[in-house]
Amino acid sequence: MTRKARAPRAEPPAPALPAASQQAGGLARLEVRNLATIQELGLDFRPGLSVFTGETGAGKSIIVDALGLLLGSRANTDLIRSGEEALLVTGFWQGAGGEEPSASRRVTTQGRGVARLDGEVVSLRELQEWAQSRLTIHWQHSAVSLLTPAHQRALLDRQVNTEAQAYAAAYREWQDAAARLDRLRAGERERARQLDLLTFQAQEIAQVAPQPGEEEPLQTDLTRLANLDTIAQGAASALTLLSDGEENAVGYLAEAVRALNASARYDETSAQLQTELRSALDSLQAVAGELRGVAEGSAPDPEELARVEARLGALGKLRAKYGPTLEDVLTFQAGVEEELAALTRDEQDAGTLEDDVAALRGAVQKAGEALDAARVKRAAPLAAELVAVIRQLGMPHARLEFQLSAHAEPAAHGLSDVTLHFTANPGEDLAPLADVASGGELSRVMLAISTVLGADTPAVVFDEVDAGIGGSAALAVAAQLAGLAADRQVFVVTHLAQIAARADHHYKVEKSVEGGRTVSRVRLLTEAERLEEIARMLSGSASGAALDHARELLSSSGKARA
Repeated sequence: MTRKARAPRAEPPAPALPAASQQAGGLARLEVRNLATIQELGLDFRPGLSVFTGETGAGKSIIVDALGLLLGSRANTDLIRSGEEALLVTGFWQGAGGEEPSASRRVTTQGRGVARLDGEVVSLRELQEWAQSRLTIHWQHSAVSLLTPAHQRALLDRQVNTEAQAYAAAYREWQDAAARLDRLRAGERERARQLDLLTFQAQEIAQVAPQPGEEEPLQTDLTRLANLDTIAQGAASALTLLSDGEENAVGYLAEAVRALNASARYDETSAQLQTELRSALDSLQAVAGELRGVAEGSAPDPEELARVEARLGALGKLRAKYGPTLEDVLTFQAGVEEELAALTRDEQDAGTLEDDVAALRGAVQKAGEALDAARVKRAAPLAAELVAVIRQLGMPHARLEFQLSAHAEPAAHGLSDVTLHFTANPGEDLAPLADVASGGELSRVMLAISTVLGADTPAVVFDEVDAGIGGSAALAVAAQLAGLAADRQVFVVTHLAQIAARADHHYKVEKSVEGGRTVSRVRLLTEAERLEEIARMLSGSASGAALDHARELLSSSGKARA
């Protein structure tokens, strides 16, 4: 849907951006209500690099929490502003033809939530799939996830997807066959018992041969057959009044027809009425004939009654055992027949299944060797690409390798495990990344991975990816983030002045007390305000020396304005 027009706000003009930064599909606006210390917030975003800064405790990461809700992250009710019933987050993205597709998520204090896309209610999974194609978030804990072997293996396997998928398919087929063989070996007695039970159930249902919807007409027949005496008596009584009694309706109607014989010769109306009376007489005589048939033909038929009762009894027995409805019985019958077919196949296949499992094990080995060969072939070039970026981030002596270690038996992910080995210092041996990387080094490795492998989304968020770094490394990280922003929209929550100085747009998160309540606000800084904020980030104050330093930092970053 197209977002409704809003009254213009007094915001600083958007700085000119290089053509490469004018990417489409980024986040255009974020609206937040009652999230933590935010009461109400509306932010318009532009392409390029946007940073969020503020004092410690101001709530800089609330913006990331809001975007995380749109990505389907767990909706903790603690995020709802105290005293409010619900929070609401809405994001608008840049679309084609002036459209702004939107996503929103509402969470109540009772833990219930509603997700919407373009105003239409959708499932949380649908919201996730939609948002994950447009936005990637690197949380503070993302770098920690890099320490897990599964994550490290996945980094390399993204480069050899064809071989990884082929191995996964071969492994799955082998495991399915092996599990089936195990069931055959371990459950022969149980299988025989199951065959007997299923055969009995199938035969019991087949003997009755129930038909969909047959119970209702049978029940109608049963009611009729059980009340034939009453039916016959009613028909006989009606017949007496209609035609068989000394005084009856047919006789009176015939007299009425005759009474009009004379007048019908002279009066058209009388003639018409006589014609209608004759028609009514014919109808009454026809009804009398049918009533006679009912009265004379409604003698009880014990055999028919017994047949219907027996049929209903048989169907009821099936429903009691396999129901509760006849349709459920038929569904159960289909399942029994399917299980019988599978067990019969197991018996027929038992003789050849061992050979099949052995052949599939060989196929897994072959696919695993192909996967490892592809991993080895791609590992060195990928590591070189990563190292080139890592060295730009203030670690000139860094080395990194993907190392494979064979499993004793094939595993779900391959014949080998994959681990990242790393060192940042010259003369040091490579060691597992999880054992040797500091927090700052880990953050820079994560940023390098994001740079090299990228994200398939037009907008990327980094939540304090600069933790634990400073000095020249901070300048290198800032340059890398600015480079990323050349072809996608990048948002960074940061405490580093070096990164803030490279931003195309600088937002400040501020916390204040209003009416006895804590309120966080976010605003786009003017050039003068930005200078003061960077000075504060550098030295904790906006002293003359700090302002000069900030001005120099902005100038060296190419972000100084006249």
